[in-house]
Amino acid sequence: MRPSGRDLSEMRPVSIETGVTKHAEGSCLIKVGDTHVLCTATIEDRVPPFIKGSGLGWVTAEYGMLPRSTTSRMRREAAAGKQGGRTVEIQRLIGRSLRAGIDRVALGERQITVDCDVIQADGGTRCASITGGWVALRLAVQKLMKIGDVISDPMTDPVAAVSCGIYAGQAVLDLDYPEDSDAGVDGNFIMTGSGQLIEVQMSAEGATFSRAQMDNLMDLAQKGVAELVEAQNAAVNA
Repeated sequence: MRPSGRDLSEMRPVSIETGVTKHAEGSCLIKVGDTHVLCTATIEDRVPPFIKGSGLGWVTAEYGMLPRSTTSRMRREAAAGKQGGRTVEIQRLIGRSLRAGIDRVALGERQITVDCDVIQADGGTRCASITGGWVALRLAVQKLMKIGDVISDPMTDPVAAVSCGIYAGQAVLDLDYPEDSDAGVDGNFIMTGSGQLIEVQMSAEGATFSRAQMDNLMDLAQKGVAELVEAQNAAVNA
C-alpha cells in the first residue's frame, strides 16, 4: 500500500492554472499533488554570445525553492552568495529538456527564459517544473505568433516529466516525498508528447534493479507523461 493510498500506476491530482502573473509573457501555476511550482516565461531580444549572429533562438531556465517550500525553513541561496549544486543541475535539466521540444531556427534570434519557483515541495519538483515550464513557454510563443514576430510555430512537441521508482518492492508512478525518501530505486523520465525520450535519470539506493523493472518503470512513465501532456494541452487551449 502506498502512503497516499494511490494505485501503483496512479498519478497525483494535476492542475495547471495559466495567466497567474501580470507581466510575464507566459505563466502558470502547476500543482502535482502537494508540489506547487510557479513557472514564468520571459522573452528577450538577445541571445547568449556563443550563438549571436547564428539566427538561432535559445531557451534557458532558472530554478529555485522558496524558504518555506519544505517542512523546515531553507536558507535563501542568495544569502549564501551562490547557488547549490542541486539547483544548478536542475535548472540545466529544465533548460535542455525544453530546448528538445522547440525549433530554434523558427524561434529566431531571441531568448526565452523560463523561471521555475517552487512554492511548496512534496517530491517531484524538477518534473513539475519541466511540465509547467513547457506551458509557460508555449504561452509565450503564442504571443510571439499573435503579433507576427514568429511566422512558423517553433514548438515541435510537448515536453513533460514524471518520476517513477521502486517503493516497497513495487514499481510506482509519480513519487511523493514519503515514497521518494524511502524508495529503493528512483527515476525521473523526461519525454515528448510523441513518446520520445529526452532524458532518464535513474539511481538505486541500497538496492539494485533489473532490466524488467526498468522496462516496467518506463511503461509507467509513458502513461504518466501522456496524462501530463493532456493536462498541458487543456491548459494552453483553455
